[in-house]
Amino acid sequence: MRDELSIPQTALRPADEVMRLSRMGAMFPTRLSFLRSLMRRLSVEQVTVTRPVWEMCSDGFGHAVYSLELGGHSYSLVAVSTDLPPDQRTDRVIATAWDSAYVLYDGVPSAEEIARIVASAPKQEAARFTERDLILSRANKSVRLFDHVVTALRAGHQPNAGMIREVGYLMRTTAVYGNGKFGIADRNLIENRSGLEGPFAAEMLTVWLIRHFTHDLVEHTGRGRLDPGLKRHLGIGNSTGLGMAPFLVNHPVLLNNWMHARETALARVRAIPQLTPNEQRRLVALAQRATQHLAEWRVPDPVHQARIDQLRKHWRTACAGFDFSAELPLDHAMNSVAGASCDVEELTAALVIEPFGDLVDELCDCMADPFGTLAPAPRDVAQLRLLIERHFAWSIAPDYDDPEHCGQFWYVSEAKQEPRLGSRFSDAGAALESPLDIGRRIKALYSDLEGASGATSAFLEVYPDHALAVERVALAPLHPYAEIRDNLIATTCLHIDMLRCKLSFFGASRFDPKSDRWTRITLCQGAPLADDLAGNADDWWLPVFAP
Repeated sequence: MRDELSIPQTALRPADEVMRLSRMGAMFPTRLSFLRSLMRRLSVEQVTVTRPVWEMCSDGFGHAVYSLELGGHSYSLVAVSTDLPPDQRTDRVIATAWDSAYVLYDGVPSAEEIARIVASAPKQEAARFTERDLILSRANKSVRLFDHVVTALRAGHQPNAGMIREVGYLMRTTAVYGNGKFGIADRNLIENRSGLEGPFAAEMLTVWLIRHFTHDLVEHTGRGRLDPGLKRHLGIGNSTGLGMAPFLVNHPVLLNNWMHARETALARVRAIPQLTPNEQRRLVALAQRATQHLAEWRVPDPVHQARIDQLRKHWRTACAGFDFSAELPLDHAMNSVAGASCDVEELTAALVIEPFGDLVDELCDCMADPFGTLAPAPRDVAQLRLLIERHFAWSIAPDYDDPEHCGQFWYVSEAKQEPRLGSRFSDAGAALESPLDIGRRIKALYSDLEGASGATSAFLEVYPDHALAVERVALAPLHPYAEIRDNLIATTCLHIDMLRCKLSFFGASRFDPKSDRWTRITLCQGAPLADDLAGNADDWWLPVFAP
């Protein structure tokens, strides 16, 4: 990778602006997103997907195996399709049965290993797995669309394009587990493997292969072939709830690295002095694609649909103000939307980054976290207090004794071992609160530093409960984007903003919130099919319907 200091760039946007939930919840996927970088890798290596096993009845129940080679290693998706009674189909975490279940396997499984996975995968959390099992997942059908496609293909014609555009996927996953859950492989077993070294690369590979399976399954059941354009528009859905949100709090250095890479990419393109005519035309075309994407983005929730409608209107105004022939044209574009909504600003940021892979793609190599939270604590309490005042003014402002500022608490569900959110003043369990109240903890530390002096180590001997807060303060000078600069236990906190931030780095689009605590999304929509990897596998930012 080139020396970052040798590449011209403007100043990075300050963390106090970027790390607010209102802005994080307005983020769009970029070419740095994990799915995009994985697709580029698969394309560069000219990966071929084979299907050595297909044991399916005529109604589409049975199992299949898909295999590929990536970075010198073989991986296989074992997919199990079951006949699920309608009354058992739910995306809620209380589900115990699903339409399909999956394991990403390390290598090519033997017949005995396939039999083991076929027996275990449908049980999900109720089963136990091995270190050869890298990722565990499950998915439910979008029954209306799946059945429609089957019926159309059996009748000898293509499915309704409007339904394909409206739904966008045949199945949606309700979990994609990695990193040692239920006995599957720990991340450290694969984190240095070529091709899987990036964040969530194994999970994204699993999702892409699941999408491939859903296409094969509907064609097998429908006894016909889907039009390639329709097939490309069929991604894989996903239902994501609060279980994902605390990840960003619990992995501050990883969060910093993701955000720092994205902000560096933005700063680099803003420093481009002039654009060629081809680059100008490309940006205009991408802005028009974004306009069409917004026009096709419809959700049932009236509040979120109103937000999308507002974004459509403001995006047209923003596009009219772009002058890509100006000096520093992309800096000009960002400045032209300054003061607009976070939605418009962040869509503009994603737009101006998109055409310049040669300048920014290498930043994907900086988004992992091989070392963890290694930051020495300040030696004395005076320095500690100064760092809080410099980096954590947002945390010491709220009155955490006010019920409005402490009305929620995080805990881990005993039944599902998943993070959950409770109401402090009406739900039991606050005594088992998870330490995600970073702002409150740092303010408590700040209060106890009043009048203190001497070494930080001596202070912690008296106040050992402040160890976590001291660690977070120590991270700030080295990792400015490590902290979400909002009160995560306030009654007004919208935790779905945390979900959207993380999911945008996955490469998600078409956010479809079902409450302020869970959302449906679409992954891999517009992404290359297995047969497309040899061509242009990287031009699917903000996919639009183009059968």
